[in-house]
Amino acid sequence: MVDVTVMGAGAFGLSVAWACIQRGAKVQVIDPNGVAAGASGGIVGALAPHTPENWNDKKAFQFESLIMARQFWPKVESVGGKASGYGSTGRLQPIVDTRALELAHRRSENALTLWQGKATWQVLPANSADTWSPQSVTGFLIKDSLSARIHPRMACEALAAAILAKGGRISTDAQPKGAVVWATGWQGLTELSTELGRPIGNGVKGQAILLKYNQSLMPQLFADSVHMVPHIDGTVAIGSTSEREFDDPTSTDAQIDLVLARAIEAVPSLAKAPILRRWAGVRPRAKSRAPMLGAHPTRPKDYIANGGFKIGFGMAPKVGEVMADLILENRDTIPEPFKPSASL
Repeated sequence: MVDVTVMGAGAFGLSVAWACIQRGAKVQVIDPNGVAAGASGGIVGALAPHTPENWNDKKAFQFESLIMARQFWPKVESVGGKASGYGSTGRLQPIVDTRALELAHRRSENALTLWQGKATWQVLPANSADTWSPQSVTGFLIKDSLSARIHPRMACEALAAAILAKGGRISTDAQPKGAVVWATGWQGLTELSTELGRPIGNGVKGQAILLKYNQSLMPQLFADSVHMVPHIDGTVAIGSTSEREFDDPTSTDAQIDLVLARAIEAVPSLAKAPILRRWAGVRPRAKSRAPMLGAHPTRPKDYIANGGFKIGFGMAPKVGEVMADLILENRDTIPEPFKPSASL
């Protein structure tokens, strides 16, 4: 017997399956390409919050999910016996000018209330002698404790191991049974757009690069729109590009070299780090730019969990929770901006 079938073994699909199986449901996950075959098998893994200002449902949801992650990933690792690469290591950002400095101070005050004392946003003097720190023309940095890092492929494999340990099934070709959740990434959004005859969502290609550079206990850095994320395996991931049009979803080119050059300009110590790998993949972006969660718009009795553009792993713990509320308890706790109607 199967109570819930999740189509798609990426961050959203596996998190929904994990949430359901913890509540006693019999769960299977089906993905013809295997675990973490799409964008969820990437290399960057920056779990970064929205700024503490202009608060809305999306920001509040992501905040709750990032706080949940502090217990979510350790439990996944404990049950399944595999490391996820999660670390609540924070983030440093350079402050580029006087106006940005004033704004950073205001956000620091906002964080006291909006982040509920569970995380901090601080303005600190930069240390020019620190090799793992972005260059700052103002001499100041933002340091937040809400940002975290994850190793995307390891995290998916850790979730898969935990699901199997709880009696779930993961396969490439089983038949869907029970309540069906479609978490099929950018291809799913493209197919839905074709089915409805109007754009509902699409894929945005991203390229990233992996360096051998051991900063595993250090915070991630964000400078000049570039993420620099140290991982537990002694690597640093640099990313990424955002490409609306592309011919080959998995090819890399000079665009990622330009991103690396910007990273080195911000953090000169990266210049001597050997390149281990270049990666490219396509991330699902719903029309509303928010995750698409809830009842499937064209398949009665089915559900959809898609559109985690750039924030999939950061949103995943909370996404799993609200989808399990809906599927297993018929309790709708999904914010209105996340429902499929927001993209229709």
